Amino acid sequence: MKTIPHVLVVAGSDSSGGAGIVRDIETLAAFGVKASVAITAVTVQTHQGVEHVDAVAPDRVAQQMRASLSANPIAAIKIGMLATSATIAAVAQVLADHPDIPVVLDPVLVSTSGRALLLPDATDALLELFSSCMLVTPNLPELLVLAAVPRSVADQARTLLAAGAKAVLVKGGHANGMEAIDILFQPEQAEQSFASPRLTATMRGTGCMLASAVAARLAFGDPLPAAVALAKAFVYDKFRET
Repeated sequence: MKTIPHVLVVAGSDSSGGAGIVRDIETLAAFGVKASVAITAVTVQTHQGVEHVDAVAPDRVAQQMRASLSANPIAAIKIGMLATSATIAAVAQVLADHPDIPVVLDPVLVSTSGRALLLPDATDALLELFSSCMLVTPNLPELLVLAAVPRSVADQARTLLAAGAKAVLVKGGHANGMEAIDILFQPEQAEQSFASPRLTATMRGTGCMLASAVAARLAFGDPLPAAVALAKAFVYDKFRET
């Protein structure tokens, strides 16, 4: 029998099911990939907002990751909400022991409703984690915060590359225009654009969905640009269904 790849999801829970690890698992299942999980935080959420956040102890997050890695053939790792600098440090230690596994990091800073999901003092630690990841997927507001340079999107993305990111996929959902355009930046390569018609529908958890879809395709061995293209198409199809 052909082995079905597993993706390890390191992320927070969302009691409403609209985002976080629930979205991740749904997406991986749609791609025929099995999920293993390491919960970083338990959140109390509705579709209107985040009411409470309890971060899981950092050593417990690391233990979950190591248990998943020992139990299953993990072919890719998707990281979402990390909450604290201590959790980021714990995750980084585990990743250092598995440098050959591709990692997709969705840098979750705030919820859709505006609640902070990463403590302000953890931003520098998150930037340091970029060097352990194959891809980082910020949206435009996240990119501005992380790059901390009020220049063009390309300048901001290349600032993250200079900080250690191997590739940056800037999500264009917060921009204007008839198309939603995501742009992939890689060192010493021309940028690549992935466009889809902009729809009027709204949906929570799209960042989780996109990053998990990329991780799913990387688990099957796709090159990064091909994985991004398929993930972008998947999210667009989900928007059309809403």
